[in-house]
Amino acid sequence: QVQLVESGGGLVQAGGSLGLSCAASGRAFSSSTMGWFRQAPGKEREFVAVISWGDRTYYADSVKGRFTISGDNAKNTVHLQMNSLKPEDTAVYYCAVGRGYGLYRDYVRETWYDYWGQGTQVTVSS
Repeated sequence: QVQLVESGGGLVQAGGSLGLSCAASGRAFSSSTMGWFRQAPGKEREFVAVISWGDRTYYADSVKGRFTISGDNAKNTVHLQMNSLKPEDTAVYYCAVGRGYGLYRDYVRETWYDYWGQGTQVTVSS
């Protein structure tokens, strides 16, 4: 059974930094796509970042230049380093594992992903 466990959320002031981690277990993920999504109160879940097969990375425009996604295939983990945080980054952040090779337009869709974590809260105060 595949399990994804996020950690690292919390409360931070605007301009600060947080790092999120996601540990995946239950199968090998070296050829999968691992991504982060977020859902703010009253809003739909949205794509944040993804690291795909071959370690290609893609980001939503809203976080580009501030967030960095990285992966460790040996440990089946993915990290999201978030810098220069803004109040609008406040949301529940979800880790997800998806299929293998695709295109950007695939990675931003929730339907690309087969497994999801339980989410971790990130709150950025102004």
